[in-house]
Amino acid sequence: MKDFEHFFRGKRVTVMGLGLLGRGVGDAVFLAECGAKLTITDLKPSAMLRPSLNKLRKYKDIKYILGKHKMEDFRNADLILKAAGVPLDSPYIREAKRNHHTKGRAGIPVEMSASLFVKLSGLQIIGVTGTRGKSTVTHLIAHILKSAGKKIILGGNVRGVSNLQLLKEAKNAKIVVMELDSWQLQGFGEKKISPHVAVFTTFYGDHMNYYKGNMEKYFKDKANIFKYQKKTDFAILGRQALPFIKKWQGKTKEKIKSKKIIASGKLPKGWKFNLPGNHNKYNAMLAVYVARICHIPDVKIRKALATFTPLSGRLEFLRTVKEIKIYNDNSSTTPEATIAALRAVGDPKKRKVVLIIGGDKKLLNMSLLLKEIPKFCSKVILFKERGTDTIREKVLKFKKKGIDVYEEKGLLNTVKRAFVVAKKGETILYSPAFSSFGKYFANEYDRGDQFVKIVKKLK
Repeated sequence: MKDFEHFFRGKRVTVMGLGLLGRGVGDAVFLAECGAKLTITDLKPSAMLRPSLNKLRKYKDIKYILGKHKMEDFRNADLILKAAGVPLDSPYIREAKRNHHTKGRAGIPVEMSASLFVKLSGLQIIGVTGTRGKSTVTHLIAHILKSAGKKIILGGNVRGVSNLQLLKEAKNAKIVVMELDSWQLQGFGEKKISPHVAVFTTFYGDHMNYYKGNMEKYFKDKANIFKYQKKTDFAILGRQALPFIKKWQGKTKEKIKSKKIIASGKLPKGWKFNLPGNHNKYNAMLAVYVARICHIPDVKIRKALATFTPLSGRLEFLRTVKEIKIYNDNSSTTPEATIAALRAVGDPKKRKVVLIIGGDKKLLNMSLLLKEIPKFCSKVILFKERGTDTIREKVLKFKKKGIDVYEEKGLLNTVKRAFVVAKKGETILYSPAFSSFGKYFANEYDRGDQFVKIVKKLK
């Protein structure tokens, strides 16, 4: 960390967005240890942020503005560290960027954790984005490279990981593998940077409440993964995402300057990969191409693939209770993800899936999912919530097709209902197709953690 202390020491830094995922807290701790003068501001009140605030208790000189923002904190600062979900057109960000002629400078620098890490670390960056598959691909790349003896660190949109704290590890690594969501890639676009190796997995509608239904704006942020690459860089493009990439190129007249690789969905014959579903074989091939770019021999790649295990909440097999299999697919927050899960664990000839579905609104089109559910499911358990209400009437009509439909409030009641109605030989699949909501969960991870705890107690 000492290598970076001079960059932050004595600087007045406004941290915009503390959150509850641990990333904002980790960034704040790092900045405090480096001697920055911190102001932390968040629209959430202190009671809601208590778990994060407790972790900062020993740092006495931090100023907190909670439950609101104050414009003065975006005028009297040397640096703004913006959380990923804060819109770039926020009036507070606009104020920071505005020319302050009286101070003789052109605005206050606005940084984001992931892109600031890239700027300061000097490491070779492997970046992964996409609507679905990016977490699995990111962790699989990291697993293969580690297994082959490469000195790497894992960052970006990873649970509990503060990208600024990763600077402590940068001197002992040569490569950083980063999962990058559309918001983090806004930061890359602002700084006009792209990773040395860019992976674009898939592109579907998501976060439409944030992007106000505009798929082009959503894709524009994603496209920063390869937009600023050079001829010596690599862009590995999944076939599913290719039509959207070509459409973007046609509209913007932009060219991908790097070496393009179009990834096929088939692993070499005889290679084993333990994750179920064709979508995971597709993910595996994307990782294989990255490993080959990094000069990992196929024999080592094959061995690493065989030892990779599913990530928590991503079609994760939890246990079998009374001959009923239970899968945690909590991270499926889009209809396409739930469709992939149904196809991976279900069989249309047998219809033995008990699907738990529902959550908060995301303004996504559920029509394809509603066509798929009757092909695989014997029963559907609706978790009552705002988003679930948008599909309720259509799901209830499944009863005419011989599918039992139930509605429950709260996750405990929902899981218990699924377990009671499931028969021997059936599979309970928790694949919400919607995001989580603060009424029941602190965040998406909390939702998955609660599900796992409930399942562990089933008898």
